[in-house]
Amino acid sequence: MLRMSHGVILSMLALIVIGIVMVNSAMLEVKPDEALVHSGAMSRELFERLDARYEPISFESVFFGRPAVLALLAFAALFGASRIDPERIMTARGARSLVPWILGGIVVTLALTQVPGVGREVNGSARWIGPAFLGFQPSELAKWGMLVIVSWFCVRHADRLQSFRRGFLPALGVIAFICALIGKEDLGTAALVFVSCSLLLMIGGMRWWYVIGLLPVGAIGAVVAVKLEPYRMARLVSYMDPWADPQGAGYHTIQALSAIAGGGFWGRGIGNSLQKFGYLPEDTTDFIFAIICEELGVIGAMLIVMLFASLLLCGLSIVMRGAKSREADALVPPFSRLLGTGILLTVGLQVLINLMVVTGLAPTKGIALPFISSGGSGWVSTGFAIGLLIGIERATARRARELGVTEDGLPLGAESDAAAADAQGRNPTEVAAA
Repeated sequence: MLRMSHGVILSMLALIVIGIVMVNSAMLEVKPDEALVHSGAMSRELFERLDARYEPISFESVFFGRPAVLALLAFAALFGASRIDPERIMTARGARSLVPWILGGIVVTLALTQVPGVGREVNGSARWIGPAFLGFQPSELAKWGMLVIVSWFCVRHADRLQSFRRGFLPALGVIAFICALIGKEDLGTAALVFVSCSLLLMIGGMRWWYVIGLLPVGAIGAVVAVKLEPYRMARLVSYMDPWADPQGAGYHTIQALSAIAGGGFWGRGIGNSLQKFGYLPEDTTDFIFAIICEELGVIGAMLIVMLFASLLLCGLSIVMRGAKSREADALVPPFSRLLGTGILLTVGLQVLINLMVVTGLAPTKGIALPFISSGGSGWVSTGFAIGLLIGIERATARRARELGVTEDGLPLGAESDAAAADAQGRNPTEVAAA
């Protein structure tokens, strides 16, 4: 029997397969022709540099390369997380001490990015710790760990959520502090964490006008972050008019739009992108959606959007299982429901931000497209988070069996009674009595 978790897994599998293919396609390079050197169109130095870097695409590089290995690690993380019942965080004897450990781990790892010899700088930002082949991005831990902390706070201190001093201010303090640590090097992820945690607080029971009050705080933090780094102001200005600085701040957006326009409806075909040959920066990471549009056209773009929509809708069905029944909290306890909602919010917001940036609807920011953009810790950590959704459904099925009800909270046999009543045009209770 097909379950919603199968839809989640199949959507993730399709996205990762597309990601592997498109990352390898974006990495494809053309072998330089020495005739260009003889004609004077290319210098000998440039020819030697391009020739040394050229690596032909092979079966081994596609199926045993870094993207394929990361895909296996992502599914291993999903499988491991699917065996976890998130509710154990609330019911374990050491639950109260677990959250401080998570928060401490987030703070320490974010701080380590600034330690010489431990933190690693990529493209001018110190976002990584560890060597290149085993690098870890602490902002990924913060992105998912903060969902656990906020969900725990909303459930453990539900009586405080209506209080400004005892509920709102402590939550604001922790979220703002973590976002400030992230935003020093990665403003886009900081904004993502701030928005997702704020929405989760509101869903968890915080007074909505308290959460709306976070907007000025977030705006002030964003203004400060932009003022501290001139390149961020340049990106903001170029968002309004990319062609005002076509070789500078507006270059990414212009080249991305050129790739999207060049693909048309059907696309140029896999491997036939022109923009990836040195024109579009970050073509395997943040701007890979532009390459997808160029090579696969509108059809490919729609496929990506539909796969993400399928993943989110199936995940939402898992989280909302039995929400209107009397057994709602017994089937999917509040912590699991909140955590699952936070995971879906974060994935959905990340997809939305990336697509808006690539299509020029938002200022340029380094937000990856989940399971598509080339990455390491991003694929694995997101796979683990999606695995927690599977774990929620497994736990729901187990609780339903223990309670003697369906996974929607109905008495056993109620679904068949309703189907029979619908077929006969009779009242379900009459069918059950018969």
